[in-house]
Amino acid sequence: MTDQRQRVALVTGAASGIGRATVALLGQTGFRTIGVDRQAADIVTDLSTEDGCAQMLRRAGELAPDGLDLVVAAAGVSGAPPADTVAINYFGAVATLDGLRPLLAMRDGARAIGICSSALIMPPEEPLLAACLAGERARALELAGTATNHVYATSKRALAQWIRRAAIRPEWGGAGIALNGIAPGTIATPMTADLLSTPEKRAYLNQRNPCPIDYVAGPDEVAELILALGTLRSRYLLGQIIFFDGGTDALLREASF
Repeated sequence: MTDQRQRVALVTGAASGIGRATVALLGQTGFRTIGVDRQAADIVTDLSTEDGCAQMLRRAGELAPDGLDLVVAAAGVSGAPPADTVAINYFGAVATLDGLRPLLAMRDGARAIGICSSALIMPPEEPLLAACLAGERARALELAGTATNHVYATSKRALAQWIRRAAIRPEWGGAGIALNGIAPGTIATPMTADLLSTPEKRAYLNQRNPCPIDYVAGPDEVAELILALGTLRSRYLLGQIIFFDGGTDALLREASF
């Protein structure tokens, strides 16, 4: 018998940017959505803290006792203090994805997506990257505070590597839960508003993050890709980081696959 239950999705970072656009689009296509953010959300909590993550997991279980069909870890920051950047972008995202896996396992064909960044191709802070992947939260936050550069990029690279490692494990791909990531380039969101505010700033941004096309995508366009991945019936797309960047990755790493 076909399962006629309404699909349920949980989206972090739901109050703005990509998260907000995703909640709107999923709602339009029949999902019941549970938004998570620091404000204006179904679950109001701070994913930069361990207590905040634990609160989110408890409330998610209460709001979706029959399981989740889709989890989108979209909460992220740029330009925040380095320790906060790592706490939210990496540890908050991993806590979301890994912590909600039992709810995903309750539904056939469940999907999970982590929002990374095309910045992950930048050289990482290696000690910080290693501490993140080892789950050494206290050390990672300490290293973030003393790092000289690329903390944001390192946090997103760590998330991408975690996704690829986790996706092929028995409790993820082996259990039918497809876990993938999206690496957006520059997207027109509140987080990038200042960077895109003048022609001079846009030119500087393009020097750092060159794009072959003269176009900046909106968060609704990323949401379309999230919807496609979140409703893809095939389990064969697994552990992939899909660059949604106007060709930046291809331009800078044309020989990398």
